[in-house]
Amino acid sequence: MIKEEFRVPEDRPFYHGDFWPEGVPHQLDYDYSMTLKDLMDQAVEKWPNDNLMWFLETWVTYKEFKDMVDSFATYLDSIGVKKGDVVAIHLPNCIQYVVAYYAITSIGAVATGVNPTYKPLEILHQVKLTGAKVLVALDALWFHFVQPFQDKWDFDKIIYTNLVDLASGMSGFVKFLGKLIKKIPKAKVEHPNAISFNEVLKTPPNVPEVEIDTENDIATLIMTGGTTGVPKAAALTHMNVVSNAIQCRDLLINQKEPGSDMQLGYKTGMVGVLPLYHSFAMTTVMNATFTIGGWMMLFPKPPETEELLQHFVDLPSPNGLIYCAAEILFQRIAKLPQEVIDSYEDLKGILKLCISGAGPLHEYVREPFEKKTGAKITEGYGLSEASPVVSANNFYGKREAGYIGVPAPGTDWYIFDQEDFSKGVISTLGEEGTGEICCSGPQVMKEYWKNPERTAATIKEWKGKKWLLTGDIGFMDEHGRIQIRDRKKQLIKMSGHSVFPKEVEQLIGSHEAVEEVAVAGVPDPKTGEAVKAWVALKPEAKGTITAEEIKKWAEDNMTRWKCPKYIDIIDEVPKSTVGKVMRRTLQEADPLWIEKYGKK
Repeated sequence: MIKEEFRVPEDRPFYHGDFWPEGVPHQLDYDYSMTLKDLMDQAVEKWPNDNLMWFLETWVTYKEFKDMVDSFATYLDSIGVKKGDVVAIHLPNCIQYVVAYYAITSIGAVATGVNPTYKPLEILHQVKLTGAKVLVALDALWFHFVQPFQDKWDFDKIIYTNLVDLASGMSGFVKFLGKLIKKIPKAKVEHPNAISFNEVLKTPPNVPEVEIDTENDIATLIMTGGTTGVPKAAALTHMNVVSNAIQCRDLLINQKEPGSDMQLGYKTGMVGVLPLYHSFAMTTVMNATFTIGGWMMLFPKPPETEELLQHFVDLPSPNGLIYCAAEILFQRIAKLPQEVIDSYEDLKGILKLCISGAGPLHEYVREPFEKKTGAKITEGYGLSEASPVVSANNFYGKREAGYIGVPAPGTDWYIFDQEDFSKGVISTLGEEGTGEICCSGPQVMKEYWKNPERTAATIKEWKGKKWLLTGDIGFMDEHGRIQIRDRKKQLIKMSGHSVFPKEVEQLIGSHEAVEEVAVAGVPDPKTGEAVKAWVALKPEAKGTITAEEIKKWAEDNMTRWKCPKYIDIIDEVPKSTVGKVMRRTLQEADPLWIEKYGKK
């Protein structure tokens, strides 16, 4: 059923013209009372004996998965975990992560995934903020990153595991040897209330019935905002995450090639290289899999590119693979010589659709990737506060570089005044109508956890609907598509001019010697802020060009106020675990920044 409060007017321009993907519904039509447990149960009922996951040579069917979830959920209930309690999951991608997530949410508790690369103080911030008193932890991560702050925050229960605990496809000898030579990290968990994951799974299943209000009861807390300050927690309800998974289903498997009845269809494989604690993988890899009867190919960390391609062709995937990742991972494939890619037999028939997120998808990546692999790749846009998927470009139909496509089914968007939301929608189209991108739909978060001030500043009501102020600046064209200029907080103010870092990055990135570039503002006594660029050169260009030469090139090819005053050549542009360029990391380490604001 279509929920009227989320119905998008049919006269919206993105529904008309050449850019709406053929076969994709305009509205989101599903049972809005569906919980994550319902999503799982329905999938298990339809496909009990089909494979749901592959991890470390091990396959898990839908039925086997549900049995583990039910035992884990029953154990959590037996130790007093109730509806609304928060349980932290400090694991890389593995079978245990997915089991824990669905077990926690099955009893109305709240799952919060912890970044495995976080340092102790960052983990402490998250568990204090969320109030998590139960932790599901990898034994090696516990020893190095959690045990150090036991005196500042203790857990009522630690459920510990090793990566290979559920890897039944690996022989006992291989597991033993791996731990012996430390290829499989292991450490002892010393805590008075610790219990092993395998012991928990021995619990006879008796999952309690819990009444869940899907629109208001929180399913997960996703940390966000780490690159723009102290991380906040986006509180996503069951309706948020389930609706977004179904929106992904509609975008991924319903699209048709114009003039053809061919659709990708159900039971595809979802490549899980991105970390599941992040909203991108949580939705597009984990939750969306249950909507299509598919299976997840999980990796604890991104494998080498050629190793990944070998898995693509070795693992049985008769209905093809969908790969959601950051541009950098697709770029690594696109850079491989054609003869290398051709050596992976049948790859062109296996890899079907790819979505690039966490930043723009450039034509210099898209074109060679599609040509070499035969797969279709498109750019998606989202943010954790929207569960995260907001929009995507066509796979098959008309598309243009630079745009973030059309909204997901049941999603609306407008450009609002970036300084004052109450001024309403900007009616001017094109660059002259630049403002803040705001979206509305069932995937928009309930709130920032325990942060009413930031919630009030980020979620507004307009014309009877809840709108999310994304913090992204952009403009809309006559087709209802949006082009992002940059992040609102990262805008550089230089002598009265507004400089968009993304635009400067694109311009400098067109230099033939430049591999990657990041741009941010640094303090300047005369102009307020100055533009600074950090440039990584292509391997063949290293040692052949200087920062001053790139700066001179910029002055010859760019408007004066957009030109970087400073350029540093660095080995590599830093990125987050999902491939997002970390401008703030570079900015805060800059001597001019430190001189004015101090060291973070």
